Amino acid sequence: MKVRIGTRKSKLALWQANFVKEFLERYWGVEVELVKITTTGDKITDAPLAKIGGKGLFVKEIENALLAGEIDLAVHSLKDVPMVLPKGLTLAAVTKRESPYDVLISRSGEKLGELPPGARVGTSSLRRRVQILRRRPDLRVELLRGNVDTRVRKLREGLYDAIVLAYAGVKRMGYEELVTEVLTDFIPAVGQGSLAIEVREDDERIKELVKPLDDPESHACARCERAFLRELEGGCQVPIGAFASIKDGKLRFKAFVSDLEAKRFLEEEREGSPDEPERLGVETARLLLERGAREILREIYSS
Repeated sequence: MKVRIGTRKSKLALWQANFVKEFLERYWGVEVELVKITTTGDKITDAPLAKIGGKGLFVKEIENALLAGEIDLAVHSLKDVPMVLPKGLTLAAVTKRESPYDVLISRSGEKLGELPPGARVGTSSLRRRVQILRRRPDLRVELLRGNVDTRVRKLREGLYDAIVLAYAGVKRMGYEELVTEVLTDFIPAVGQGSLAIEVREDDERIKELVKPLDDPESHACARCERAFLRELEGGCQVPIGAFASIKDGKLRFKAFVSDLEAKRFLEEEREGSPDEPERLGVETARLLLERGAREILREIYSS
């Protein structure tokens, strides 16, 4: 029995797909083939995601192949998976979360608070942009797209003084020794650090194969974060962060919504039951909407 995994072609995506491939081969003794698919997000590398359609651009072609039966499962970075899946598809597993945090890599070895005024910091994320500006409004936050290798290369070439990336991707690509600072005070992206395994809803055989890869705690946190973002109907055009964790039997959740310049930054922190993760996410979203997030969303989407 051969299992076909759909994946993007980037080094990080292939690392993630091979992680799942090697597990399935070792655990079940099945033959696994990687099917490499180019997505729209991979083709357009010179424009902000917010301008070209958001993170769904990294999964759409792979999901189409899954629905067409050309592959048996897809492996994604969970943070790239849209909040509403196409009909007929489901997330069968969420892997144990790697570090959810962002990291700063600087050419000079200076931390975020030590960079000189006017230093150029590269990121493609509005969520990271506003959190950088909250701490350092004197910095120049500039667009940086591309895979981890490309971003590190552009830093080394002197195009930026520092860059901000997801710790999980940096670690998986072997760049951990370059990390200048782990930004534990930044609220991560929804799902950051976990892999998502997407399958056809009616494919019980594949569901059973990937079940051992699912980490219930990470999955519950993902359900909370994704319910929050789904309730807000937020996308890449809006700076939004959300982070759930389970400690002492409680689900702890913190999240924010901001305008594009970090002038209005609305943050909320709450606790709930790990057995009802969606409820906590939805309640937190509604609180932020009442506090002014609705106006921020309306302004951004109408501009």
